[in-house]
Amino acid sequence: MDYMSASRRPARVAILLATCNGVPHLAEQLASIAAQRHRDWTLYVSDDGSADATGELVADFAQRHDGARVHLGDGPCRGFVANYLSLTCRADVEGDCFAFCDQDDIWEADHLSRAVGWLAGVDAGVPALHCSRTRLIDARGRVLGLSAPCPRPPSFANALVQSLAGANTMVFNRAALELLRRAGPAVAAASHDWWLYLLVTGANGRVRYDPEPTVRYRQHTDNAQGTNRGVRARARRCAELLGGRMRGWNDAHCAALDALGDALAPEHRARLARFRRLRAQRGLAALRAFREAGLYRQKGIDNVALMLAAALGRL
Repeated sequence: MDYMSASRRPARVAILLATCNGVPHLAEQLASIAAQRHRDWTLYVSDDGSADATGELVADFAQRHDGARVHLGDGPCRGFVANYLSLTCRADVEGDCFAFCDQDDIWEADHLSRAVGWLAGVDAGVPALHCSRTRLIDARGRVLGLSAPCPRPPSFANALVQSLAGANTMVFNRAALELLRRAGPAVAAASHDWWLYLLVTGANGRVRYDPEPTVRYRQHTDNAQGTNRGVRARARRCAELLGGRMRGWNDAHCAALDALGDALAPEHRARLARFRRLRAQRGLAALRAFREAGLYRQKGIDNVALMLAAALGRL
């Protein structure tokens, strides 16, 4: 089923696929795009200097699915985040909705239709983001389980300290794309999904986290980011917090958010200022500032680690 845009024609979805040596699993992802129930899509591929046959796979897909629907260009070769952000700012990217796409995953057939159906109910001038839970698979496609749920509501207070979902599940409207373009492709964000979540919530946009998995998310040593599920992932997050890595990310995010000016809602500019004051504190003063800032992560144990990081000056 093709959902309608505000002009009553089927909503056009621009699929944004960043690739780099994607041959092992790219064919499965492309096949899942072709199998989408929402059929009005165009694929934009940004390739970061693949040394394998990624380009040939994309060209073959284009031949079989109307070449005008597939556009292949060169990426900036500065890592996956820069590749995706540059893709969002490409002048030839057009659509009503926009979907991030990873080269080694598999979309469920209703991935686009569920997202576009929800986005159709949001006013076109309001930035909106749809994301979802994932079904985890191994390198051979065998199901491992589900990603962790997100029980707490999406908000800027949450976005300041974590991303809500993987970019591979994210579909967003043109108003959200315009925020990405206003910020530009050179933002030193930790990840493009986290950055988009910050932008949409900071602009008082709407975010929906769909508890139904719409993507099969491949877990293996070569994917750019793994899932946040399990003890090992929790240990990694704690190490990022207490080791100071997150402080570097927050430095970059705060600077980029400041540069957006009035794109941020006044109440969120105020929250960002409280977050900055918190980051300058230590010990009990930091814990008091943490409470005043109203920050939270999705899981209770992660909030304990977050408060410890605040007290130690690691935020």
